[in-house]
Amino acid sequence: MEHEHKKPLLSEDNTVHDLVPIESLDDGDIREINSVADFFREFFSESRKLWYLAAPTIFNNVAIYGCGVLTQIYSGHLSTTQLAAISMENFVISSISVGLLGGLGSGLETLCGQAYGAKHLDMLGIYLQKSWIILNSVAIGLVFLFLFATQILNLLRQDPEISVEAGKFARMMIPQHFAFAMYVPLAKFLQAQSKVLEMAGIAGIAVCLHAISGWILMMKLRWGLFGAALVLNSTWWFIVMCPLLFVVSGYCGGAWSGFSWKAFSNLFDFFKLSISAALMICLEMWYVMAMTLAAGYLPNPKVSVAALSICMNINGWSGMVGIGFNSAISVRVSNTLGSGHPRAAKFSVIVVGATSFLFGFVVASILLLERKRFPALFTDNKQIQLLVEDLTPFLGVTIVLNCLQNALYGVTIGAGWQNLVGYINAACYLFLGVPLGVLLGFKFDMGIKGIWYGLLLGLFLQAATILLVACNKNWEVEADTVRARLKLLGKM
Repeated sequence: MEHEHKKPLLSEDNTVHDLVPIESLDDGDIREINSVADFFREFFSESRKLWYLAAPTIFNNVAIYGCGVLTQIYSGHLSTTQLAAISMENFVISSISVGLLGGLGSGLETLCGQAYGAKHLDMLGIYLQKSWIILNSVAIGLVFLFLFATQILNLLRQDPEISVEAGKFARMMIPQHFAFAMYVPLAKFLQAQSKVLEMAGIAGIAVCLHAISGWILMMKLRWGLFGAALVLNSTWWFIVMCPLLFVVSGYCGGAWSGFSWKAFSNLFDFFKLSISAALMICLEMWYVMAMTLAAGYLPNPKVSVAALSICMNINGWSGMVGIGFNSAISVRVSNTLGSGHPRAAKFSVIVVGATSFLFGFVVASILLLERKRFPALFTDNKQIQLLVEDLTPFLGVTIVLNCLQNALYGVTIGAGWQNLVGYINAACYLFLGVPLGVLLGFKFDMGIKGIWYGLLLGLFLQAATILLVACNKNWEVEADTVRARLKLLGKM
């Protein structure tokens, strides 16, 4: 088959862009499928490409997420109040900034992936700098969340003791807040070029250092919240500085040609796609925040919040695998659309959907079989352990839906459908999931289980709707849209 992506691409002024060959990930469009054997041939071929991207990204995500989980595990063996405080800061205060900054960074994921597929390598570095400007500007505006966390939680009528401790911890976590604003664009920039092995290696070193230093400061020296903050901040800036040095030292070739004043031009056009992505992701992350807040209103809030945080952490572990699929399919869809191979993009959706669903099902089955044992890993409190055990079936269903949904998110990011998915999320979560959860949890006295029913409804409807959209899209038209978008943004 002729490799179309090796042909030089002329810009509007008839100059040839410097090209870097895409490693054998994009071998053109898929071949005709006329039999079951043809289907499985293409399925395994596409699976190989997805896992090439997904496996290192999954390891990277699990390692980084593991730093936070290890901190919570250490705190859970020190004090129920400290565990609840870290959980409240993580799932309420930080989730607002992480959702917004992570969503804004997803706009970069769309543009870098499509530009790389179309061989406009010179645009990637400019996009990266635009994203840094936007995310750090927003991060400055969000600092008040961390400075006034106690007052915000008190205003939301959370447990006073938890609010005070969570506020202390939030103020100490401001350095991590800015590290995240730097990391998200770096990660998207490197993922678009399939440079994922290096990121996985950095994350592996980081989690090992974090585990050792956290154990010393929190378990041996008993530094509590201060020790947790010191270790987390140090780990996150290590994770940022290593890839940053790779990029600015010329490691990415034509994708980075140094800092440029062009990064300040037409920021609003770039921001529009970024804010659509942010709203898409924030609606889901803020639903988890709403669940945590609602748990704080239940009887015995320390136990409820702590149990929910353990479940959400386990869901987060599996979600890191889902996010690995998310990143891989985003790169595959954006690269294939950018290089003019719409049939390959559509087939990638089928492969990633089946793979992510199967993974979620296996993880959920293991949790159900081990539901009497695993809660003891997170806490010594018997009440919390029993509540986590009782919530495990809900957790299992959530994991299955979350894995599928994360993969489908990657499809929407790669194709640039953030606006549409923002509306879908609003309908599924704000207008259906949240009201049902509140109604069942408080009106019908179902407690945390009722709140969780609302989450499951939102997840199911959202995943089903995005899947229907993806199956019914005209992918040839989507490829034309990508070319038009790159032409427009190429003038920025």
